[in-house]
Amino acid sequence: MSSITKSFMAYENETDSFLIDNLTVENRLDRISLHGSVEITKDIAGLEHALKLKRVIDASIEALKRDKQLPERIQIPTCL
Repeated sequence: MSSITKSFMAYENETDSFLIDNLTVENRLDRISLHGSVEITKDIAGLEHALKLKRVIDASIEALKRDKQLPERIQIPTCL
């Protein structure tokens, strides 16, 4: 697991995984998965957490907007 960089490329691989506080962000080809929690406290640490989370959301939105062939909904396989 690594830390987020400014060059986070949403939906580009199946290997990126990093923490924001106690929130795990997993980059996948068909989804971004978020597990856990993050404290956005009113301090420098909270600002850093908020900015990291914003980079994930902004990158996800931009990637979705660029894709002109988005399906209405994808099927996510369930684990057995």
